[in-house]
Amino acid sequence: MIKVTLKGDVREFESGTTVAEVAKSIGAGLYKAACAGRVDGQVVDLRTALTADCTLEILTFENEDGKKAYWHTTSHIMAQAVQHLFPEAKFAIGPAIENGFYYDFDLPRTLTPEDLTAIEAEMKKLIKQNIPLERVEVPAEEALKMMEDLKQDYKVELIKEHSGKGEKISFYKQGDYIDLCAGPHLMSTGCVKAVKLTNCTGAYWRADANNKMLQRVYGISFPKTADLDQYVNMLEEAKKRDHRKLGRDLELFTILEEGPGFPFFLPKGMILQNLLMDYWRDVHKKAGYQEISTPVILSRKLWERSGHWAHYKDNMYTTVIDDEDYAIKPMNCPGGMLVYKTKMRSYKDLPLRMGEVGLVHRHELSGALHGLMRVRCFHQDDAHIFMTPEQMKSEIQGVVRLIDSVYKTFGFSYFIELSTMPEDHMGDKATWDNATQILRDAVTELGYNYEVNEGDGAFYGPKLDFHLRDCLGRTWQCGTIQLDFQLPERFELEYTGADGQKHRPIMLHRVVFGSIERFIGILIEHFAGAFPIWLSPVQVQILPIAERHQEYAHRLRDELDAAGIRVEVDDRSEKIGYKIREAQLQKTPYMLVIGDKEMESDNISVRHRKAGDLGAMSLADFVARVNKEVADKTLD
Repeated sequence: MIKVTLKGDVREFESGTTVAEVAKSIGAGLYKAACAGRVDGQVVDLRTALTADCTLEILTFENEDGKKAYWHTTSHIMAQAVQHLFPEAKFAIGPAIENGFYYDFDLPRTLTPEDLTAIEAEMKKLIKQNIPLERVEVPAEEALKMMEDLKQDYKVELIKEHSGKGEKISFYKQGDYIDLCAGPHLMSTGCVKAVKLTNCTGAYWRADANNKMLQRVYGISFPKTADLDQYVNMLEEAKKRDHRKLGRDLELFTILEEGPGFPFFLPKGMILQNLLMDYWRDVHKKAGYQEISTPVILSRKLWERSGHWAHYKDNMYTTVIDDEDYAIKPMNCPGGMLVYKTKMRSYKDLPLRMGEVGLVHRHELSGALHGLMRVRCFHQDDAHIFMTPEQMKSEIQGVVRLIDSVYKTFGFSYFIELSTMPEDHMGDKATWDNATQILRDAVTELGYNYEVNEGDGAFYGPKLDFHLRDCLGRTWQCGTIQLDFQLPERFELEYTGADGQKHRPIMLHRVVFGSIERFIGILIEHFAGAFPIWLSPVQVQILPIAERHQEYAHRLRDELDAAGIRVEVDDRSEKIGYKIREAQLQKTPYMLVIGDKEMESDNISVRHRKAGDLGAMSLADFVARVNKEVADKTLD
């Protein structure tokens, strides 16, 4: 017998009992909902046999890893459906992703919307058949021959990569379909209840433009039809909020064929960007940061020293100046190192907080580009904090509080994710373990919960990532805090301690917005273009009813402008109803309708984009109202 600990409750089972059988012993409902298990912290398949004392958690769709198993299984169902409809198809990979799943296919022709409908219908047939999934492990040679016989070239390539490790190769079989896969998976196709295919795009094999372009089909699935319906409604709402469309309609930014991935900000977009920057500068000044600026292009020698040349070169743009290699900076960090070294530092200078909104460039594949969300150049609101070991926890906590206050200003909730040591890393494990524990302690003491993302830290240190939630429930990784013992060592940074000796400072990398451009894209979609008044490029539209009212309208504009309010006059020869609708479409917070009555009384008639007609008021009262809303940073 073995002892299995479930939520603190210890139960005994026969050795060899599977995770699924344990779930069944607890209750039929849990067995039905189970997607995977977590044994001693490791996610495993429901078919996994328990052979020793352990701690077990049954993962359902409510758990992130359970969700991944659910979606991964659905990707296999989609692949089986494609096999039925396109017998000549070759299969690449089909993972679970943040919202659903995808599978990459090599097909004889381009898929049409009608094909997606047919694939989805075939998937529903397979789900109805409730086909069991079976895990099969075979020697590498047998696995290779199996995929060669099936002419699955992409699977052959993957097997060859793993065959040298001496491990058995695992497959999952469901009816007439078998796929190379590590799992975990649900018990049968019938465990999936509701499914929808959402999109089809091109994707290079292994994200390499030198390889063949495959067809990537995306989808989503849920245990309840009601959940799928809710998700579909969210997608429809997301389409209405698409920042690319709104960015064009509101004249904020554009992306032209002359510069794919390089956004052009228009006058109204620059107002928005500058307002964000003014806010950033204000909160950082109050938090004790000094602003710096570092060059966009720096010598290869610097990037070799920082480690970026070895770890990040494929994402960097390079050039040659005077027969020497240079790189356009993908990050601001090395420049910050050099600024630190411009003078001798004392322990009395620390913590030293230096912020920079630097323009960085990163090579992104054309297929990955997406409006402002994924670009090739952007402004990163970096800051680097240099500190003593004793200051680490308090400085991390200070950044957490700063990020919290900023996100609350925009009305965002968020969750924190701790990312640990990746395979490709600098430094020893003991240093990494210590740094990771400091991050844990810092957030725990503040009362925050966090999720762990194993192996996804930066190459130089562990990090805390802040994922904000927008009004549709979507999450966006923006803020980050990265603890770094490595770069100060590489750059030989020093400070003189209270003992008169030289010491190495410890460094924090951190961003709040992440990318100004991406944050703007998130704000556009979150607010559907109807920005809070303090962020609105145009806060007030003055709408004269007739030509005789224009002079008064322009006088009002000048007075509002003098009061620091961003204002425009719509003096086109259009009916007032049309002007109001246009102002509404432009998401303008306030409209001032000007006619004979307003001229005679020397007042204004005020309309709000949400509240509607607010009646007549004096200009002074209106200015006071707007200024208060701006000062309070009201969200409506």
